[in-house]
Amino acid sequence: MYELNVAGEPLLLSALHALFIPRLSTVVVADLHWGKAATFRAKGVPLPSGVTASDLERLSEVVAETRAERLLVIGDLLHARAGRHERTLAAIAAWRSRHASLHMVLVRGNHDTQAGDPPQALNIECVDGPLLVGAFACQHHPQSHASHYVLAGHLHPHVHLRGRGRQSVRLPCFAFRERGAVLPAFTAFTGGGAYTPSNGDRIFAIADGEIIPADVRSSACR
Repeated sequence: MYELNVAGEPLLLSALHALFIPRLSTVVVADLHWGKAATFRAKGVPLPSGVTASDLERLSEVVAETRAERLLVIGDLLHARAGRHERTLAAIAAWRSRHASLHMVLVRGNHDTQAGDPPQALNIECVDGPLLVGAFACQHHPQSHASHYVLAGHLHPHVHLRGRGRQSVRLPCFAFRERGAVLPAFTAFTGGGAYTPSNGDRIFAIADGEIIPADVRSSACR
């Protein structure tokens, strides 16, 4: 895990697409989009099953790695109402039973508004943002906050790194600005959204299980 200090608070970045606040024993993730593949299949798009199960395993790795007491999802837990498939919800319920002591909170995002809150049996607290957690305003959209440093998602940021000989690679990343940060999408089944870096931004790419600081002067987030 990669350590840095933000708003006076030590943070750890995980290559599993998660941020950990050690002092508060809190893992923060964004954009899980559970049931997205099921939503596509309901529309006749032939996609393999198992996407949610794979993401749940990675989430278990994060919880084990950090020993977190709280999991905070900053938006888009469920993808759509059509994705509330019986098998999807059963997989989530089985995962939740294995982590019953974990306090889980959802800060609603735009997809949550469409999909509806998760079933009460999953024991997930659902709130509207911003949720103030220590020095941070946790919310789905990366908008400024008057008093707190923002932790947001929604954009699914990627960094396009260029090397010598015109080689390039596109990687998911964490993007930290002066007053707010954007987390990468947790799920592997999503594309990258728009993000334009500025001088002074701190960009951390994720590659081969590692966090790699990126120079925004020679890269572009897309």
